[in-house]
Amino acid sequence: MEYYLYIKAFHIIAFTTWMAMLFYLPRLFVYHAEHKNNTGFVEVVQIQEKKLYLYIGLPAVIATILSGVVLIWLNNGIFSSGGWLHAKLTIVFLLLIYHYYCGIIIRSFQNNTCNKSSSFFRIMNELPTIALVLIVVLAIAKPF
Repeated sequence: MEYYLYIKAFHIIAFTTWMAMLFYLPRLFVYHAEHKNNTGFVEVVQIQEKKLYLYIGLPAVIATILSGVVLIWLNNGIFSSGGWLHAKLTIVFLLLIYHYYCGIIIRSFQNNTCNKSSSFFRIMNELPTIALVLIVVLAIAKPF
């Protein structure tokens, strides 16, 4: 338990990094969809999407999950502290699905098979914000 707070700090840093990727990647999708006929622009955006997903998002999500598992392992009684943790973990699971879906979109853009509009990606871009608000409120306020 001596290192618990350091692990928790690392978890928050990893989660923040992951969320930053989840905030920015759909914005790149908006630009990609709006300028899909501009080959030079698309080439640059594709590089940004891939690097953001693989080199920032993937390590951040792995670090978030591993540090979260360690935190739960070190304080396994936390599951009896209320339903807030179950709700938080459910939202995190949905974010993992969202993260994976972003990878699918990147591949569909690379294969020129993405038929989603920029409006779709604008709406998609709001989902991580909602998840972030819910996760923070659940983790700090522990409302139930």
